Amino acid sequence: MNGKSLLEGTADGDQLRLAGTGAWTSANARQLEGLIDSAVRRYAAAKAVAIDMAHVDRLDTFGAWLLERLVRAFSARGAQTQVVGLKEDYRALMDELHTVKLAETQGRPNPIVQALASIGISIAGVGQSLITMINMLGALAVAFLRVIVNPRRLRFTSTVHQLDNVGWRAVPIMLLITFLVGCIIAQQGVFHFRKFGADIYVVDMVGILTLRELGVLIVCIMVAGRSGSAYTAELGAMKMREEIDALRTMGLDPIEVLVLPRIIALIIGVPILTFLGSMAALYGGGLVCWLYGGIDPEIYLQRLKEAIDLKTFQVGMIKAPFMALVIGTVACVEGLSVKGSAESLGLQTTASVVEAIFLVIVLDGLFAIFFASIGM
Repeated sequence: MNGKSLLEGTADGDQLRLAGTGAWTSANARQLEGLIDSAVRRYAAAKAVAIDMAHVDRLDTFGAWLLERLVRAFSARGAQTQVVGLKEDYRALMDELHTVKLAETQGRPNPIVQALASIGISIAGVGQSLITMINMLGALAVAFLRVIVNPRRLRFTSTVHQLDNVGWRAVPIMLLITFLVGCIIAQQGVFHFRKFGADIYVVDMVGILTLRELGVLIVCIMVAGRSGSAYTAELGAMKMREEIDALRTMGLDPIEVLVLPRIIALIIGVPILTFLGSMAALYGGGLVCWLYGGIDPEIYLQRLKEAIDLKTFQVGMIKAPFMALVIGTVACVEGLSVKGSAESLGLQTTASVVEAIFLVIVLDGLFAIFFASIGM
């Protein structure tokens, strides 16, 4: 065969001996590829193949890949293939390449099959995420029961610190955002309702929409972006520094020490923020109705009393602790899923915010169906 200076083949029945010589480097890559393909086709019936590399002067990564390709080509045909005479200097490189799984290039994949496979992988990922969240909820329940039995186990200082971060320090931004949302809703309502001479019904819309839906929804979305991402980043950084493993080594439960105080802080803080945010939205709506819609503040308050009742307020407040639990659980699960790299920390933090906001909106929809079914 051509190019005997690089690869020679000698067949004896179903026994084949290939001898490599010269420099198996990228400079000779084109010639080597042709020789390897030719050898695989010519000696396809070989049952035992010995590749002698004793006379190879130089071997770089490209040449090592070609040698591994040659070995795999004969092995795929059922031949007993072995490499002999390889210098010790190249043994480690070949061992490393032998463990790498080469991507199969058997033509362009079917786009329909590829799309279905992608959907299947996504659904499996969602299922795995749900299982992980259920596991976290179970661990939280066990940790909470331990605290109920022995209240001294509760990390009170940590809980107060987290409540300060989640609640008190979040008040200014929550008030500002909900105030602006209330203003926007009222302005749009006045602008469109005025066409029908129904300006006064803007008060009904602002009151019901704010107390039942938008107040809690806007607050929870803000909490997911602000506190949820912070939880994920904090726990992820601890995971990267192996602090969580250190807690387990000391016999402490990370769920009880790190997660439970954060969840309790959210369950307490989010309803408070929801109440304050709803009041700010109502105030903003009233201000716009007065300055833009010409509705006197006394008329606004009187109409508001007629439009809403205690049930309207209860609907929004009942949702708040459940949404807080979802946000905290997702944030802590993603934080504890961080691997040992900064890239993983960034990806999990992004996933935490996206998943929490998605689940909050889904949960709000489920609550809407539930309250409608019971007449609230």
